[in-house]
Amino acid sequence: MKAAVVTDFDAPPSYGEFPVPAARTADEAVVEVVAAGLHPRVRSQANGSHYTSTDELPLVPGIDGVGRMADGSLRYFILPDTNLGSMAEQTLVDLRRSVPLPVCTDAVHVAAAMNPTMSSWLALRRRIQFRADQQVLVLGATGNAGRMAVQVARHLGAKTVVAAGRRPERLAELPALGASAVVSLNGEPDHVAAQLGAATGQVDVVIDYLWGTPAAAAMRAVLTHRTDDERPLSWIQIGSVAGPEAPILSAALRAFPLQIVGSGQGSVSTSDILAELPELAAQINAGTFRVGARAVPLSGVEGAWADTGSDQRIVITP
Repeated sequence: MKAAVVTDFDAPPSYGEFPVPAARTADEAVVEVVAAGLHPRVRSQANGSHYTSTDELPLVPGIDGVGRMADGSLRYFILPDTNLGSMAEQTLVDLRRSVPLPVCTDAVHVAAAMNPTMSSWLALRRRIQFRADQQVLVLGATGNAGRMAVQVARHLGAKTVVAAGRRPERLAELPALGASAVVSLNGEPDHVAAQLGAATGQVDVVIDYLWGTPAAAAMRAVLTHRTDDERPLSWIQIGSVAGPEAPILSAALRAFPLQIVGSGQGSVSTSDILAELPELAAQINAGTFRVGARAVPLSGVEGAWADTGSDQRIVITP
């Protein structure tokens, strides 16, 4: 069968042949892949840099997607760590890691939205005790996942959502998606800190897609500008686009009721992820969240891989 095939972690996938899968147990099924999202997590899978990488080659990238069963029904699926991902004409799905979708489903929309929406959805639903009246800061809100996090926080009842990021054109779009205020992370550090602190004086939860030095600076700004030093703050670390390490002051942990938790594969159990899939899929199908998606045929995977600056989530359609 045709697939996107990685034979070298230092090179993008190429359009080629890969063995046809076969079901081995009653819980497995071979599905025809309809749509598979090209997420940042998929890129790190394909270059071997993700923390779950097994260094096994060759591999087909892709961690989730929409597939068509033999009876014509559609399912959204999440794949385990495997060298047979979703960017192929067919893949092997564990039915216990999937949910049925309506026949009228926009498969490209679902494949584009589920992964980036899931990160903040799971963080707020499974990693902390989030209350509907709490105030949220999304750090890195101009990325695709951050943009979805603004919408998720509002949908789950956040009283206010402050969106912080670097891309001014994307920041300008966020109030229409639920942001109460936006803060640019561009400019002199002292000015950025003052703006961020002023906007987040009562924030309860930070959803952080940046980490690195920017997160450390933001944490200092948020904590030192708090109007109530005894108000608990939950900092949820999800992404690390600004760096894998952050120089956090020890005093921040001693002087404030601050908890720092991660949210991702491993810190959220598989059973918890699967428990959230039906409602999340239903909300995405209902059009609750706005996401930009662009479909690219499987044969164009090499060109899609080179497109790292798109505002839309690329979806491979075999």
